Amino acid sequence: MPSRRELVRRLAVAVAVATGLGAGALAWSSTLLGEYSVMDMGAGAGGHAGHAQHGASGTGAAAASGAGAAGAAVEVTSLTEDPDRPADVRVELVARQESFEVPGAGRIDGFTLNGTSPGPEIRARQGDLVEVTLVNESVSDGATLHWHGIDVPNAADGVAGVTQDAVPVGGTYTYRFVARDAGTYWYHSHQLSHDQVVRGMLGAIVIEPAEPPAPGTAADAETTALLHVYGGEHTLNGRAADERVDAAPGVTVRVRVINTDQGTAAVWSAAPYRVLAIDGRDVHEPADVDGQRLLIPAGGRADVAVQAPADGSLARLHVGGARSVLVGATGADEASADDAAQPTRTLDLLAYGRPAPLGFDPTRPDRSYDYVIARRFGIIDGRPGNFWTINGRMFPDVPMFEVREGDVVAMRIVNDSGDVHPMHLHGHHVVVLARDGVAASGSPWIVDSLDVHPGETYDIAFVADNLGIWADHCHTLPHAVDGLVAHLMYEGVTTPFTIHGAAGNQPE
Repeated sequence: MPSRRELVRRLAVAVAVATGLGAGALAWSSTLLGEYSVMDMGAGAGGHAGHAQHGASGTGAAAASGAGAAGAAVEVTSLTEDPDRPADVRVELVARQESFEVPGAGRIDGFTLNGTSPGPEIRARQGDLVEVTLVNESVSDGATLHWHGIDVPNAADGVAGVTQDAVPVGGTYTYRFVARDAGTYWYHSHQLSHDQVVRGMLGAIVIEPAEPPAPGTAADAETTALLHVYGGEHTLNGRAADERVDAAPGVTVRVRVINTDQGTAAVWSAAPYRVLAIDGRDVHEPADVDGQRLLIPAGGRADVAVQAPADGSLARLHVGGARSVLVGATGADEASADDAAQPTRTLDLLAYGRPAPLGFDPTRPDRSYDYVIARRFGIIDGRPGNFWTINGRMFPDVPMFEVREGDVVAMRIVNDSGDVHPMHLHGHHVVVLARDGVAASGSPWIVDSLDVHPGETYDIAFVADNLGIWADHCHTLPHAVDGLVAHLMYEGVTTPFTIHGAAGNQPE
């Protein structure tokens, strides 16, 4: 029987349909999707109309360069790494749809990679060419792999219907990319991602630095802390249990926290800790954090330094609230770890660390866009509901943010809804310039996943330096299903792939 909340929602939708909220909100012609291409999204013909016609405020234009300047179309399938370069790291991942055991949480009906969930941790060294072959053994709806936070070539981005077709049962797809940026990342399916990611098709990938770390960001040892909820049970590295790291007194441990869930994860400790990196980018001159929690958006990552206590006891780093990483002497009693309550104060990354050069000037952008998030009643693909809008438009009639290679792009993200939205731009990292008009004053805050809370406004900027068609969406994946998805499109780039066609592509 439907819940009381669901009955209220259905009644509200029925009233909206009966009374009519305006032709634009309920126009069947614009919301019955069928098979479509992202090339056709937006208000303009083929998604290439002028910026104002998209409902996105776009101003200025860079000097002609790249695909758009040449005038010749560039297909996403051609945007690959050097095909003649041999791989330094080769991995095969076999995807299966099966029941598996989660220690401490029982059996889960879901998805595995090489028989486990999370899948194998992939490790590479900065500069390595990584080659991963996905083999779909039994995932009936098809599968892909997206390299979350790694700025891969577009053909390797793994978005079904945009950069490739979903890999059918019995099929394979090979992803190749250079591990250019050291850091903590993760991989996951981008076919029916709201289902396949939640039920286990994911894993960690760590790119080790080629050079020694900057002062203040070094650690003597490290561990991965991948957070995921299976069937309502919070887990750490695939187990419903805490993680133990044996370390001699005084040893500093880098904890690579990966939030693969749908909501924000809190990290804190009774003892001071340091935030060494956010989303694979080092913090410049990080300081000790004491009495504050660090919040990590859905899809985001943070490298946190914890020191083993000098007295031989354990330090406890709370990760996600339900689990902890315990760092300290071998054989130390877990009761010796201080179990502090979650602080009410939150570390403000806008002012954490010290400033450093960006390498580009964000104050003189070539393109400027708004990305305003709200919601309204309507119908998408015959399904009534209270759906998300971008700049007042409902999916698929949402903006296509068009750029040329080399553009400096400024974007203002405004959350006019009542929910938190962890916004994730594929293929690029962005620098946070300001929040609610307050300028950044600390280390460059460079992210690929950014929590935008209700009522907040963020000013961000990035350099358009990775040709392709890139998703720009909320990583609370049910929100993406309900229309909180736009795309960044480079002029002159095209895709042959479609969504909801014979290949069965369903990226969200």
